[in-house]
Amino acid sequence: TLITDQYTLLHFIAVYTADGFFHYMVARCDFNSTELNDIEYIRSYYFNHDEITRFSSSLGKYVGYTEFGVKQADYFNNLPGELSTWRAEKTRYCKHNIDIDYQSALTKSAQPYVRLRSLTPPSGKHPAMLVCSVFDFYPKRIRVSWTRDGQEVSSDVTSTDELADADWYYQVHSHLEYTPRSGEKISCVVEHASLKEPLVTDWDPSLPESERNKIAIGASGLILGLVLSLAGFIYYKRKARGRILVPTN
Repeated sequence: TLITDQYTLLHFIAVYTADGFFHYMVARCDFNSTELNDIEYIRSYYFNHDEITRFSSSLGKYVGYTEFGVKQADYFNNLPGELSTWRAEKTRYCKHNIDIDYQSALTKSAQPYVRLRSLTPPSGKHPAMLVCSVFDFYPKRIRVSWTRDGQEVSSDVTSTDELADADWYYQVHSHLEYTPRSGEKISCVVEHASLKEPLVTDWDPSLPESERNKIAIGASGLILGLVLSLAGFIYYKRKARGRILVPTN
């Protein structure tokens, strides 16, 4: 998996006219591991949205992508000390920051949590659909599968790609279309680097999720009502004890 280092340098060199013409440079590190052979330092020059010139540590020189960029690349490649400076960035800049990334984040992992729910499929040959949603896991690589009475299901299964949450975590959603059978056991199985063993979540078809939510809300309201009633009763009894009875003739 190709990972792009987030310590990207972005320099705006010049801005011309109110229309916003930009000439800027972006430096980045692409890497698969902390080994130097798996690291590439790339330094790109842009005009507006077009990349015109690039230095790549894999090539060890500049290349141009436009007519002007070719001239710029030829100029930089013949500039004394220019290439040796940027070749050294692979070790000085990339290797240094990638080592920090691996120690602080990339070797860490976060366990996923699973939410299993049912939907009515908009179309298809089956009357029911289950959705297994897996949230907040890291690293990205994960396997989500389905079992039915202990046997893995391979048909009528669709899944999304791993979706980035923009906070280093990911989520993925797997769908199973099926025809319900009495007494069957359907499970969503999640395998991930953060787990010592697969995480198995069984589907409980006893009540639809919406009904379970209604029951949970109703039960919470009943408990709250009982607590408030008990508190009111206790307050009333204490007030009644504190009253002084005055005898009358």
